[in-house]
Amino acid sequence: MGKQIWRPGNMLYPLPVVLVSVTGADGEKNVLTVAWTGTICSDPPMVSVSVRPERYSYGMLKETGEFVINLTTEELVYAVDYCGVKSGRDTDKFKDMHLTALPAKEVKAPLIGESPVNIECRVTEIKPLGSHDMFLAKVAAVHVQEEYMDGQKFKLEDAHPIVYSHGAYFSLGRQLGTFGYSVRKKPKNG
Repeated sequence: MGKQIWRPGNMLYPLPVVLVSVTGADGEKNVLTVAWTGTICSDPPMVSVSVRPERYSYGMLKETGEFVINLTTEELVYAVDYCGVKSGRDTDKFKDMHLTALPAKEVKAPLIGESPVNIECRVTEIKPLGSHDMFLAKVAAVHVQEEYMDGQKFKLEDAHPIVYSHGAYFSLGRQLGTFGYSVRKKPKNG
């Protein structure tokens, strides 16, 4: 098998692609698309988002120390792209994309009503890393649309989530296994 050698770069794909909603101290709200996000700790629950300092939402994030991660779906893919290429300096992306700004429970940044999961976050640390600054944050509250719940289980597949890879958006496919299935004892026949 031949392999090409590339210069060092970020090749960890696909990535979750989320809409991050923010608000400034003056109450102005904005939404930006972020693909550099992830879980960083389970106890306490913590996440991160990485944002370029020149992004319009960066100042709001730094000023208030609060944001909401809104998971995205196939139905939101146009808004995801739009909110990643248009600046809140020039337009109201909530209005343009017909996104519903709902009040959060613990933070001032709004939830996006069309998102199946909204994660309210409070920044604990900002790490300047180069092209992006990483905002480490504790999860303050999580909202899940009831239509995607089966008892205590979130049915991700019913929400039709999307991911991002090399400039393109993809829907997620079929389930291939469950945690621990590779070591689970097989039932004896007969």
